[in-house]
Amino acid sequence: MAERKRRTSSRYGDTPAPRQRKKKKSGFPIFSSLFLIMLGVGGFFLFSYLGYLDYNVRKQFEGKRWAIPARVYASPLELYAGYNMSAAQFETQLKTLHYRVDANLTSEGTYSKKGSQITVKTRPFNFWDAPQESGLIRLNFVDSTVESITDLGKQGEAVAVLRLDPPQIGTLYPKIKEDRVLIQLKDAPPALINALLASEDRDFYHHFGLSIRGIARAMLANLKAGGMVQGGSTITQQLVKNFYLSSERSLTRKINEAFMALILEYRYSKDEILEAYLNEIYLGQNGSNAVHGFGLASEFYFNSTLKDLPLHQVVSLVALVRGPSYYDPRRASERALQRRNLILDEMLNSEAITEKQAADAKAKPLGVIVNANRSSNAYPYFMDLVKRQLRQEYREEDLTSEGLSIFTTLDTRVQDTLEQTVKTQLAKLDKAPKSAGNLETAAVITRRDSGEIAALTSGREVVSSGFNRALDAVRPIGSLIKPVIYLTALNNPKKYTITTSVSDSEIVVPNKGSEAWIPKNYDHKEHGNVSLHQALAHSYNLATVRIGMDVGVNNVIETLRNMGVNREVDSFPSFLLGSAQLTPLDVTQMYQTLAGDGFLSRLKAIRAVVSAKGERLQSYPFIVKQTLDPSATYIVNTMLQEVMTSGTGHAAYDVFPKSFGLVGKTGTTNDAKDSWFAGYSGDYLSVVWVGRDDNKPMGLTGATGALPVWISVMKQISTQPVNLIPPDNIKMASSCGDSRSYPYIAGSEPHLSDCAPEDDTPGYFVPDFGNSDSDDFTPDNF
Repeated sequence: MAERKRRTSSRYGDTPAPRQRKKKKSGFPIFSSLFLIMLGVGGFFLFSYLGYLDYNVRKQFEGKRWAIPARVYASPLELYAGYNMSAAQFETQLKTLHYRVDANLTSEGTYSKKGSQITVKTRPFNFWDAPQESGLIRLNFVDSTVESITDLGKQGEAVAVLRLDPPQIGTLYPKIKEDRVLIQLKDAPPALINALLASEDRDFYHHFGLSIRGIARAMLANLKAGGMVQGGSTITQQLVKNFYLSSERSLTRKINEAFMALILEYRYSKDEILEAYLNEIYLGQNGSNAVHGFGLASEFYFNSTLKDLPLHQVVSLVALVRGPSYYDPRRASERALQRRNLILDEMLNSEAITEKQAADAKAKPLGVIVNANRSSNAYPYFMDLVKRQLRQEYREEDLTSEGLSIFTTLDTRVQDTLEQTVKTQLAKLDKAPKSAGNLETAAVITRRDSGEIAALTSGREVVSSGFNRALDAVRPIGSLIKPVIYLTALNNPKKYTITTSVSDSEIVVPNKGSEAWIPKNYDHKEHGNVSLHQALAHSYNLATVRIGMDVGVNNVIETLRNMGVNREVDSFPSFLLGSAQLTPLDVTQMYQTLAGDGFLSRLKAIRAVVSAKGERLQSYPFIVKQTLDPSATYIVNTMLQEVMTSGTGHAAYDVFPKSFGLVGKTGTTNDAKDSWFAGYSGDYLSVVWVGRDDNKPMGLTGATGALPVWISVMKQISTQPVNLIPPDNIKMASSCGDSRSYPYIAGSEPHLSDCAPEDDTPGYFVPDFGNSDSDDFTPDNF
């Protein structure tokens, strides 16, 4: 049998052939499979993550991109021929609105002055009733009066009313305190786009979100310039960083930034991206509020609309892109100037501007305004009232994110006068004889004809938050209640007239189950028989209680309700001497109805609310309702004029002309803990409270505490005397034993031929408290 094994020959003989080794299996197929699996899984997660990023990019970019805060405006200055204002005062108002002096009037928001003539190029503004275009207006002044207003753009046509753009007094911010003024790309100045592209992203319209060439060029340019002239990130990347990502410096954020930039470029056009960038970029800080976008930055730094900025100011804004804090033109003007000039050089290199334009722009200063004309809380006490009224009708989210424009009734000139006066007068009162010091105050001023709140303050110092005394300090009102009692009595002219005699003598008011209430006059004296008008003028307590108990406390409370006061008050006899506790705003509403001749008009701080699109969402029209008898109201007002001429308010005529016809009333509470004064002239009504927060006696009465504050502020703001117009059924007649004429409701006037001896004079009345409703009341300690 042939041998099957292969053998080999050698010099040493036959030897067996070497055994052939089995070839081992290669590991490559395993690793390749794992790699493919990992690649697939990684690809799945990558595409899933990209899908997630894509969803977030589209959701925010296509949805509501920004929460636009509401802007709150004061009442605009409205001028007409004959308006009481001097050229100097008008120029002060223009400067307050940050109008700039420009002899050539090259842009909106500028003015020129020549003697007593001022020419203004006004700004356009969307008011609540109609949009107003920019105009070229000339005003001529004579002494302290506007003589004429003409529109130079309409061949010198006379202007009936010139309305300036209103000052912004506040902003209602969302939780993230960002602010911006949205602009469209088509409205952006070409110089802005050219400066951005030259300094930030020269290849913007050619790359796909990332620019390797741009990074390399920026590095080279920065080395040549010896400073940061260009940036490596594209405008798209910068938008992603500001719009979507945090400021964290990490590799993960940079990767996300790159991916999202690619997605943004794929999904949207270059113009859409650039417009979003113009509105999103962070450009500074206004206190705790971030300034975003070039639209707001132009107002924040230059108080001008973006389209009106000259080249050097436009480039100054672009200089902020690299670092708003580092290049802050207010705090680092030299660095900001250098950065601006570097960008001008880049614009020149890219042929966006000429050599002359660059040289002219470099020769100009930065020109930033000292203080920004934007505040979130310029007048915090008034803003508190505005917010409370708004929240009755709007959700917080809508107020802080929909870009609403809220037009208020505040007159900044009156408000500034009130705040300064309060500060000055309280410093004096602290040092007055008998004053306990540490005084505080609250005051409300309204326009007498409408009930619009022109000014409101809550203390000697203006603070951004805290207790609002004008709205929330509930204090006894003392003798301010007395006109309500006399008004209630005069509603019954058969029993009470202005000259009805009443006894100002001791009165004991019974109290079931407790001691009787025995009120006293402030001077602890009795004054015998006095007429109604004398009792009110001199604020006699005993006569007032006698009348009030006769007409009934509940009826007096009903009159108070008819005057617009809804706050609950206790129905005790001591209510008749002012134990009722009201806020200064409540008291203002009460006296506003008196000033309105018996017609109730609710106090208001808001005129209108307008949407971001210019649509009027809410208006607050002037609505009045007759709630008091006009004749009785007229008589009470004449009695309150007597308070000012010969009663507790007579000090006002040490300052005012005797013919001013002021109407008012003092109020003082037990132990002189509260000092009040409420009164009005022809154009304004003011209520002032002075006291201490710890409710300790302060040593001042209504006449020595609140009245001096009232006199000082009213003298500065009021120009119109009171002109009371009697209703048709008011008859003037002389009373028995008095040659002066007094107003009476027709049928109640006395006839001198019928006058009897003094003790039998018609109209003399001593209430019989045995027949009154006094037993129904439980007096408290007053």
